[in-house]
Amino acid sequence: MGYKHASIPAGIAAIQKLGKENQFVVDTTKNADLFTDEELKKYAAIIFLSTTGNILDAKQEAAFERYIQAGGGFVGVHAATDAEYDWNWYGKLVGAYFQSHPPGTPQADFIIKDPTFMATDMFQDTIWKRSDELYNFKKINSDVNVVMTVDENSYEGGENGDFHPMSWYHEYDGGRAFYTALGHTEESFSEDLFLKHLLGGIKYAIGNNENLRYEKVTSQIPPDSDRFTKVPLKVGDFFEPTEMTILPNMDVLIAQRRGEIVLYKHETGEVNQVGFLDVYHKTLETPGVNAEEGLMGIQKDPDFANNRWVYLFYSPSGDDWVNRLSRFKFEDDMLQMDSEQIILELESQREICCHTGGSIAFGPDNLLYLSTGDNSTPFNEKGVKYVNRGYAPLNDIPGREQYDAQRSSGNTNDLRGKILRIKVNEDGSYSIPEGNLFPEGTPKTRPEIYTMGHRNPYRISVDPKNGYVYWGDVGPDARVDSLQTRGPRGYDELNQAKEAGNFGWPFFIADNKPYRSYDYATGESGEAFDPEKPINNSKNNTGIRELPKAMSAFVYYPYVESQEFPQVGTGGRNAMAGPVYYKDIYNGEKALPDYYDGKVLVYDWIRGWMKAVSLFPNGEFNKMEPFADQIKLNNLIDMEVAPDGRIYLLEYGSGWFSKNDDSALSYIDYNGGNRPPLVEGMTVDKTSGKLPLNVVAKVTATDRENDKLTYMWDLGNGETKETTKPEIAYAYEEGGDYFISVEVKDDKGASAKSNSVSIVAGNSRPEVSIDLSGGNTSFFTVGEPVNYNVIVSDPDGSQILEENIFVSVDYLESLDEASLSLGHQEVSAAVTGKSLTQAMDCRTCHKELEKSIGPSYDQIARKYKNDKNAATYLQGKIISGGSGVWGEVTMPAHPKMTQDEARQITAYIQSLADTGLVQKSLPAAGTIVPSKGDSGKVMVISASYTDQGENNVKPLTGTKSVMLKSDSDTFDTTQN
Repeated sequence: MGYKHASIPAGIAAIQKLGKENQFVVDTTKNADLFTDEELKKYAAIIFLSTTGNILDAKQEAAFERYIQAGGGFVGVHAATDAEYDWNWYGKLVGAYFQSHPPGTPQADFIIKDPTFMATDMFQDTIWKRSDELYNFKKINSDVNVVMTVDENSYEGGENGDFHPMSWYHEYDGGRAFYTALGHTEESFSEDLFLKHLLGGIKYAIGNNENLRYEKVTSQIPPDSDRFTKVPLKVGDFFEPTEMTILPNMDVLIAQRRGEIVLYKHETGEVNQVGFLDVYHKTLETPGVNAEEGLMGIQKDPDFANNRWVYLFYSPSGDDWVNRLSRFKFEDDMLQMDSEQIILELESQREICCHTGGSIAFGPDNLLYLSTGDNSTPFNEKGVKYVNRGYAPLNDIPGREQYDAQRSSGNTNDLRGKILRIKVNEDGSYSIPEGNLFPEGTPKTRPEIYTMGHRNPYRISVDPKNGYVYWGDVGPDARVDSLQTRGPRGYDELNQAKEAGNFGWPFFIADNKPYRSYDYATGESGEAFDPEKPINNSKNNTGIRELPKAMSAFVYYPYVESQEFPQVGTGGRNAMAGPVYYKDIYNGEKALPDYYDGKVLVYDWIRGWMKAVSLFPNGEFNKMEPFADQIKLNNLIDMEVAPDGRIYLLEYGSGWFSKNDDSALSYIDYNGGNRPPLVEGMTVDKTSGKLPLNVVAKVTATDRENDKLTYMWDLGNGETKETTKPEIAYAYEEGGDYFISVEVKDDKGASAKSNSVSIVAGNSRPEVSIDLSGGNTSFFTVGEPVNYNVIVSDPDGSQILEENIFVSVDYLESLDEASLSLGHQEVSAAVTGKSLTQAMDCRTCHKELEKSIGPSYDQIARKYKNDKNAATYLQGKIISGGSGVWGEVTMPAHPKMTQDEARQITAYIQSLADTGLVQKSLPAAGTIVPSKGDSGKVMVISASYTDQGENNVKPLTGTKSVMLKSDSDTFDTTQN
C-alpha cells in the first residue's frame, strides 16, 4: 500500500529456493482477501516481506490475530515494521515500528548478541560487517529476545543509542514471531549469511509444524458493515441540537443551542419543547463573529428514576459573562424551570469566537464530569503584523486576552479548557473527590480540575466500569509545520485519561509535539516548550508557573493523511468521543453483538465516520476500525447508548448555525439474521407536468442473500401496485401533489423502503435561465460591469409575474460553497410561501392584510415579530392546526404538508413584519459592478421564479445559478 521495495521479487525467489532445499512449500500472494480462517490455517508460518502501509482491513486483521492465537508463526522482513501503525497488536507481534533511516545503505557493524539461536548460530564472529538500509525504531516491544544489534558508532544516523536491536524473536499471543531489519537490497537475497539468518527465522516461526488449534483463539471476526442500518426517529425537527440524554423509559431529552429543551416521546414519536432557557447564543455588539455559546450540554442524573434531576450547562443571558452548570427537576414531561439549583459557574469571555466544550457525563462512581473549551479566538487578529496563523494562540499583550489560551487552558487557576470532576451533593452543592489534578488548598489552582490543557473537548464520555475518561479535542488550523518558528501543524485528538493529568494545550499538540514561545510584539520566536516541564509565563496566567508534565494524545490526525492513523482519512476535522460499549450493561434484544464488548466508539463530526477502538487489557490503544461505515451521517454531534443497548445518534445537520432539514434523531439497528434488501435509490423520469402526467419510476435494489424480490409501489394518491420488476409506469389523471415510493420485499418477508419523490401533477416547473452579455462569461474583474438578464418561461403557458422573480448576487470563497447561497434561499422561500398560501386552502381562512375567519398574515407577523421561537412555533401550527389563539374557529391541520413547505409559508408571513433584514431582489435584468469590498473568489448570480400554481395544484419554483471566478486574488478575501 506504500513504498514498494525493488528487492521483493528477489526475496520471493530466494524464499522459494530455501523451501525447495529445506522441505517446505512456499505460496505467495499480494491479495489480502486470502486472510481468512480457511486460508490461513493451511500455513505453518506467514512471512511479511517488506510490507508497507495499511495492508489489511478489520476482518483480515482479526483473521491474522486468530491465526497467531491458534499457534501460527510469523516472520517479518525489513519493511514489515513500516506497516499497520494503528494496529498495535501487530506492532507488538513484529516487535517495533519503523521511525526513520539515514540515507543510502551504509556499511555498519552488526553485533551478534545470541550465537545459540537458530537464526544466528551460523556466525563465527560476533561482528558482521555489511551494508543495508539501517532502520531506527520506535515502540520497541521490551518482551522480544534480541539476537542482533547494530553499532551506531560504525555509521552516521543511528537514533536508538547504545542498544539498537536489528533482529529478534519471541512467543506472542499463542504463536511465534521472528523479525529481521535486514533485506532492503536485492543483493541481500543472494548473500549466504543473510539467507541462513532468514532461514533460521523461518524455521523458528514454523516450530514443530503442528496443526493449528483454533479452539484457543480469542479474537472475533467483526460483523459485516451492512448488518447495521440507521433508523430515523425524527428528521428536520431540530434547530442546532447539541447534546442528548436518554431516559429510562426510552424518551430522549435534547438540548438545542439557542435555549430550547425538547423531548422525543418513545411511545408516540412526537417532539415537543418541554423547557426553555434564555441564553446568550450570538454576539450582541460584534457583528460578523459567530459566538458558540448557548445551551451546550444536557445529562440525566444517574439516579434519575428516583430523583428526576436533569443537568444543563448553558450561558445565561445578561451582564454576567459566565457559563453555568445547573440542575432542574423533570416531571410530568416538563422541565420545572423554577426548580433550578445552580451548581457551578465559570467566567467566560463573550463577544468573541470560539470553543465552549460543554459536554456532561457521569462516571461509575456517580461523579459528574464537565468539559469546557479554551474560550480563545483561533483566527488572525485584524490590522496587526504578528498573528496566530493557525498555531497556538499565545498572545499575552495587554488587551489581546482572547488570543491567549495560556490564560485559560494553560492556567491552573481557571476552569476553561478543562474537564472538571465534582461530586454533586444532595442539596445541590458540590465537593471535590480524591484524585483530581490539584488537591484542595493548593495555591493558585482550582480543585475541580481533573484534566487540563484542552482546546475544545466538545464531547466526552466516561467508561462505566473503570472510569477512564474519553474525549475528542478539536485542534488548530495550521496546515504545515513551522517547527523552527511557531510549532507543528494542526491536529485533532481523541484522548483517554486513566487519571488526572495535563494534556498540553496550548503548549503541545498530538504526541506532545511542542509549540515555541512567540513574541507578538516583535515576531521573534523563542524556545520550544518542554513536555516534561511546561512553563506558563503568560502575563494573563493567574495560576502556577510550572505545570504538570504533558500527556500524549491517544489518537491524533491532521488535515492530510496520517501515517500513524491512516484510516481516519483527510479533510476537515472534528473529533468526538462516544461511549464505551459493554454487553453485560447494555444487554437488550437490540444490543450490539459481543464483538463490541469493551470497545470505545468514536466519531468525527466533519468527516462523517464512526470507529470502534479496541484496547489492550491495561487500557492502552490497540487498534481502530470502521464501525457501521455504510451509514451516512449528517454531522453527528452526539452518540449515546440507550437502556435497550441500541446506539442513538443525534445529527446536527449540514448547515452551520441554522435549522437543518437533515438534523435528526436516529438509532443504529443491528441485524444478525436475514438482511432486508438494499435499496440504493429510486428515480422518476418526470416530477411535474400537465395532466395526464405519465411517469416511469425505477428502483435499484439488491438482496444480500440473493432472495427473490417483489416491489410494492405507493403512488401517493391512495393507490398501491405490486410488480415483480423494479419499475412501474403510471398516469396521474387528477391534479395534486403526490409522493411516490416503493417497498422492496424479499421472499422471507424482510423489506426496505425507498426514498420518496415528490410528483406535482397539473403544474409544470418554471424554467429559468440567466443570460450574461458584455465582458467575460467565466470570470469577473473588480470594477468591470457584469450584465445579466433573467429569462423565465412556463411550460404551461401561464403569465409570468415579475414580482415573483428573485435575483441575488453572492461572493463566495470557493466553488464548493456555491450551493450554500443561504440568503437567496431564505428570500426565495418567502416568495414561494406566498404562492403556496394562495394555491392551498390557506386562502379560505387568511388574507394578507384583511382579517378573515382567521387573522391576517400581517397581524400574525406583527404579533410574533420579536419572538425568537416564532418560526418553529408557526411551522408547527401550520401542520397541526389549532384554535384559541385568535378566536374559537379551528384552523385546519395540514398533516401532508412537508416541513419545507411550512418553513416557506412561515418565511413569507414573517417577511410582512419589516425588520430591516429582508433582502431585496435585484432587478430581473441589470448590471453588477463588483468592488474591492465584495470579498470572495467566486461570484454567484442566482435567480428563482415561483409560479402561481395551476388548477389548485401547489406552485413550483425554478432556479438557476451562474458562477464566475475572480481573475485576481488581489482584493480582500479575509473572513472571520
